[in-house]
Amino acid sequence: MDYSKYEMVVGLEVHAQLLTESKLFCSDSAAFGGAPNTHISPITLAHPGTLPKMNRKAAEYAIKLGLACHCEIEKDNYFARKNYFYPDLPKGYQVSQHTAPICKGGYVSIVTDTGSRQVQLNRIHLEEDAGKLLHDQDPANSYVDYNRAGVPLVEIVSEPDIFSSEEAYAYLTELRRLVRYLGVCDGNMEEGSMRCDANISIRLKGSTTLGTKVEVKNMNSIRNVKRAIDNEVKRQVEVLESGGTLVQETRSFDAATGSSFSLRSKEEANDYRYFPEPDLAPFKFTDEFIAAIKATLPALPEELIHKYTHEYGLPEYDARVICDDKATADYFEAATQLTTHYKAAANWMLGPVKSWLNEQSKEITAFPVTPERLVALINLVDSGKVSFSIASSRILPEMITSPGDPLEIATRLNLLQDHNADNISPIIDEVLAKYPDKVAAFKGGKKGLMALFVGEVMKLSKGKADPRLTNELLAAKLKS
Repeated sequence: MDYSKYEMVVGLEVHAQLLTESKLFCSDSAAFGGAPNTHISPITLAHPGTLPKMNRKAAEYAIKLGLACHCEIEKDNYFARKNYFYPDLPKGYQVSQHTAPICKGGYVSIVTDTGSRQVQLNRIHLEEDAGKLLHDQDPANSYVDYNRAGVPLVEIVSEPDIFSSEEAYAYLTELRRLVRYLGVCDGNMEEGSMRCDANISIRLKGSTTLGTKVEVKNMNSIRNVKRAIDNEVKRQVEVLESGGTLVQETRSFDAATGSSFSLRSKEEANDYRYFPEPDLAPFKFTDEFIAAIKATLPALPEELIHKYTHEYGLPEYDARVICDDKATADYFEAATQLTTHYKAAANWMLGPVKSWLNEQSKEITAFPVTPERLVALINLVDSGKVSFSIASSRILPEMITSPGDPLEIATRLNLLQDHNADNISPIIDEVLAKYPDKVAAFKGGKKGLMALFVGEVMKLSKGKADPRLTNELLAAKLKS
């Protein structure tokens, strides 16, 4: 099989559940979980005579995401009925947007090993979620849980503008980070609050004509989206190379085997028989309404990364890791308002703080040391009162378990650095006497042994000897 002569073209459809308290068209709870069929009402169940009412907060969240993705916001909106049999949607049709999506165009910036680029979006539109079929409750029947039916979704539809599974991975990672920064979705693919379908085709390299599109569903992690794309591209190449013909269809990805299987032939838009939803009035947005939402946008990852690299002088890697999570970026932002030691703050965040969080399996929101206290510790190290080693290994653990000030803790535990040459000099003499052969080697030109001597002095002084003074005294004694 000659895989190298083909290139993939991928478009992603991402459904994100909005973090509203109630559903899109009624006051039923939109919270995840709960016993089956407890977040329902006659409206969720589409009883005759019930009428939907638009959730204003859902529209605000959709606009918020659209602005963050550089979309054009559609001011004149209406909903449409998408006629399609959903066994877990009581109405028998879905209320969605068709010709007038709330957000048009836009892009999401991604970074991969090949560089940075913008993945173009087609649209972001509002619609209601379906319920959930439960196939493992009874050997002969499938049960239906309607708790999720009617939960507000945005569907983010990219253009066929993704050309590798690595780009798809980066795009979904960035999109998940974006919705979390905005607070419009928790991005939890395992719980289904963010779901992705991939439209995948291949074509000969150099061709501008799109190949036959195959949709792949049922991918519950970003990693599995990447696996599914690679698997589907391989399958399509093998079909064409063996003389077969690709058909437009919908397939389901099996994460256990890493392969997919056919579900059905793919529907076209006209199969859904869209028409304007008669039970919901059109809705309009004013410039003032959109501007008010824009004013609530937080600083987004790319903006913060630019600030940290250009204004604070951080390496791009450090900036990107800090901005990977909004809570971590918020903590770092709070710390940098109290100190200009930006690199030191980043080193603490990516070193001792991150290590503790990983060991405890906790998020930064559960870190017991406030940014103010961490900055006090950073200043204690910068002033030379304690070494970084002592601060990270002895003082920080104490701060985590008790509310004391770093200086008070260092004093109580007798950890303050010794700046008295009369105390350090005898320790240096002891170390040099212990390693006469190393001293001779140093004087013979092996200057790298200085680190050994300093380390031994620090060990004997229990970390209290001032490193700068120790180096000066060692240099003087080794010259004699």
